[in-house]
Order: sequence, then structure tokens, then C-alpha cells
Amino acid sequence: MHPKPSKYKNQKTGGYDSKKEAAFAAKLELFRNANNPAERVVVIEKQVKFELVPSQRIDGKCAERACHYIADFRVEYADGRKEVIDVKGFKTADYIIKRKLMLKVHGIQIREV
Repeated sequence: MHPKPSKYKNQKTGGYDSKKEAAFAAKLELFRNANNPAERVVVIEKQVKFELVPSQRIDGKCAERACHYIADFRVEYADGRKEVIDVKGFKTADYIIKRKLMLKVHGIQIREV
């Protein structure tokens, strides 16, 4: 039995969801050695989960599960700046809604590459 092909034809590579994401991670690793503090990466977090809407309960029972956004990367630079990055091949309607909620709920603008 063959695994089901990806909906968007992406190919998982080296623990990443796509070749594009793996290539971007390699690029981020190169920036660990940058001389300019604004470009030098000091922390790279992968698959960071943000809660957008908490779970909702009625009479003690879960009526609606929480809604989350999982960012491809959260990066911290040597100058203290932090950035949430999503490697996108295609922007789905769900992603666009979650991007807007990230800005509204957390005040975080997602950098898309």
C-alpha cells in the first residue's frame, strides 16, 4: 500500500513538510554566522503552536475545540528582534484567516516566504 500523495504535491524532506521549507531552514542556519546583529540568527524554533481561539465549554463539556496556528519557524536575531515565518507555496483560505487572527490576537505579523 502506497502512502497518500500530498494535497499540494509537496514532498517531505529531512523532517520538514516540503523541500522549500527544508531549503529555507538551511538558509536560516547560514545566518547564524552573519556579522550584522540584525541578520545574525541566534534561536530557531520549528513548528511553533499559537492558540488563536480557546476551547469553549458549555455545562462543563467541550462544545468547541481550540483553534491553533502552527508556524513553520520562530526566529530570534542577535539584536533581539523576533520573527514568525511561514514558508508558503499556496495560501489557503484557512491560512489567510489564521494569519489575520495572529495579528489580531497576538499582534504578530507573519513573514511569508
